[in-house]
Amino acid sequence: MALRNDVTEDTLLGGKVILRQPVSGYRAAIDPVLLAAAIPAREGDWVLDIGTGVGAAALCLARRVAGCRVVGLEVQRELVHIATENIVLNGFTGRVDIMTGDLARPPPRLAPGSYDQVMANPPYLDPAANDLSPYPGKRTATAEGALGLAGWIERCLSMARPGGWLTLIQRSDRLDALLDLLTKRAGDITIFPLWPFDPFDRAIAKPAARVIVRARVGSHAPIKLLGGMVLHEPDGSYSRAAEDVLREGAALAFNGPGEG
Repeated sequence: MALRNDVTEDTLLGGKVILRQPVSGYRAAIDPVLLAAAIPAREGDWVLDIGTGVGAAALCLARRVAGCRVVGLEVQRELVHIATENIVLNGFTGRVDIMTGDLARPPPRLAPGSYDQVMANPPYLDPAANDLSPYPGKRTATAEGALGLAGWIERCLSMARPGGWLTLIQRSDRLDALLDLLTKRAGDITIFPLWPFDPFDRAIAKPAARVIVRARVGSHAPIKLLGGMVLHEPDGSYSRAAEDVLREGAALAFNGPGEG
């Protein structure tokens, strides 16, 4: 497949995943890699990746967990075309499938209650309170639409089977709203902060800008707050733990059944 002028070919997981993505607009950074590393999928699981973009998280998860099946839903048709190329480039035809569709009106073949795992990086910007990107693709990926956060969470939860898991990466300043929405229908909620630097080093400590939140549909188990992960060393380089996830494809240490 020839590479178009408006698309770059990059790699994730230290070269283990090939990722084509648009030159302008939303481009995958570390968030989808971290999200994929948080999914407690096993061989034979069906995973739904909502708002998959060009498939970064879906491809990273498929590379880490052999035998899982990943279905992606993406509203931007052009990104679905690129994601389909990425599936072929990575040899995941038959294991990863990306479909065009709007979460507000899911395609008929996206059956509610069918997935062992649901993962998403929901849009996090309130259009009324934030300056939005001039690029339409990035604006669609980052700004809340008609559904809003509440609609996203309701739809995501509805796609998981009873006892299935929903895993999200979100800005920490939306955590209170996120927990309020999740506790209505899920439990066993685990909060995993992503610290820019060591939070106990007063000279460089900063608040966690992102959190990963995992919840089990139908559970009534209490909320757990984990120590999370420090992303950077004092000099700005990635920490050893972050390198293991971002370069080597390791799972995040949620310490659940079957996890590291």
